[in-house]
Amino acid sequence: MTLAQKRPIATPFALSSKWKERLEDIIAPLIVLAGLLVVWQLFSSLPGATLPGPIKVVQETWILILYPFYDRGGTDKGLFWQVFNSLQRVAIGYSLAAIVGISVGIIVGLNRRIAKGFDPLFQILRTVPPLAWVPIALAALQQNQPAALFVIFITAVWPILINTAVGVRQIPQDYNNVAQVLQLPRSEYFFKILFPAALPYIFTGLRIAIGLAWLAIIAAEIVMSGIVGIGFFIWNAYQNSAVSEIILALVYIGLVGWALDKLMAWIQTLILPESQRQ
Repeated sequence: MTLAQKRPIATPFALSSKWKERLEDIIAPLIVLAGLLVVWQLFSSLPGATLPGPIKVVQETWILILYPFYDRGGTDKGLFWQVFNSLQRVAIGYSLAAIVGISVGIIVGLNRRIAKGFDPLFQILRTVPPLAWVPIALAALQQNQPAALFVIFITAVWPILINTAVGVRQIPQDYNNVAQVLQLPRSEYFFKILFPAALPYIFTGLRIAIGLAWLAIIAAEIVMSGIVGIGFFIWNAYQNSAVSEIILALVYIGLVGWALDKLMAWIQTLILPESQRQ
């Protein structure tokens, strides 16, 4: 049998089934979304309803939808720039959280005494809500920008740290035995055994942390006045009783959060083999 004979041939039925499945992946969410919008519109039409329906939201925010890139100076900017500024803060705070979380997580995972000593502290601090850190950050740092970065960092670091430590502890003992027999240097043990084995757990922590970081910056910007960001945009719209603008901003927040999670999942598929993905 030749190589050409061994190669599987895609039949028209297989191709049509594949396209049908992809089409269903697109159509099914659209049907659900359309149904929810219809229900929302019906409820908003009832007597005494206080929230605007989707039609009214689009009518009242049409300018914001059409011109997301406008910039009139100060905090009067389009939604693109509001989201962009928030994402910049998330990128900085999240990167710091990833560096510290992975580094400390490896140390904690390798040393059981350190783990026992610090685990109660980690478990207590990770349960503190992002908003609770805002006044502490403002009191300590005195400025909105570094305070916002700290809130992102302190919120995102815990899932990365804890998952990294768990991943290090889950390294099979056989791997460690082989490293001892071969007398691998510390650097080779780290890059060839420890880090690859813990990588699935690290990515789990990174995916959880990116969502928390996005939530944290929204909460921080709502409280911190005078900074350009989607959180402050929501608070400013609330003070002006612009409910439709708040709803539009929530749509942006949800879409960006979804995109960030998909981005991390895509990076995970590039780095991790399929057998190691969680």
